[in-house]
Amino acid sequence: MRAIWSGAIGFGLVNIPVKLYSAIQESELDLDMLDKKDFSNIKFQRVNATTGKEVAWDNIVRGYKIEDKYVVVTPEDFEKASPEKTKIIEIEEFVNEKDIDSIYYEKPYYLQPEKQGVKAYALLRDALKKTGKVGLGTYVLRNRENLVIIKAMDDILVLNKIRFQQEIREPDEIKTPAAKNKPTEMKMAVELINQLSAEFDIKKYRDTYSDKLLKLIKAKSKGKKIATSNLRVVHSSNRDLVSQLKASLSSGKRKAS
Repeated sequence: MRAIWSGAIGFGLVNIPVKLYSAIQESELDLDMLDKKDFSNIKFQRVNATTGKEVAWDNIVRGYKIEDKYVVVTPEDFEKASPEKTKIIEIEEFVNEKDIDSIYYEKPYYLQPEKQGVKAYALLRDALKKTGKVGLGTYVLRNRENLVIIKAMDDILVLNKIRFQQEIREPDEIKTPAAKNKPTEMKMAVELINQLSAEFDIKKYRDTYSDKLLKLIKAKSKGKKIATSNLRVVHSSNRDLVSQLKASLSSGKRKAS
């Protein structure tokens, strides 16, 4: 893996030099865009809006428009704006992870200590395990300030990028009609949840859609005829909620079909 950022974790007056690595890899297939006529690759060009000519990456700069004029912002300007936030992940406080709603979570990264920071890294990791806390702080990556938590996972520190409150839309526009639950329905719904409950094991789940799509593509490349899968109707044709719950409970299935 290639590090995408290097800097330090600020832990009180302790600085822990670290490198940051992406903790995820996409499971979806990497499909190319092609011209329908001859299957040639579609390429996107960086074109000057005035001249219509392609512009090389080396000649592209970033700018912010003020009163119909652009102010060019250089890499040095980004760093001058807040040099400490471009080099340090400053832990501002420690919180309970369970207090952070899942809607805030965005992307995970692995943190690897530099040689001179191994002891302090291990100390922070083990202290987080002992207290059950996570570190909450900010840093700048790719010219954007990020809110993050740092947590211990096995022998490594994981940085989870989370969203700021201002990035979360208010759910006011989502209309949820008021409905009163009958005691019988609630009892059966709880029973069904308990029947389908299990210990969380992420290894049981896999991106099967991508697997099936790749299998289809390989078969198609060999000229094989591809059978169309029939859509299975999940919901019962009976519109009575109690009847649906009874049928679900009596099926004895551990998981919804």
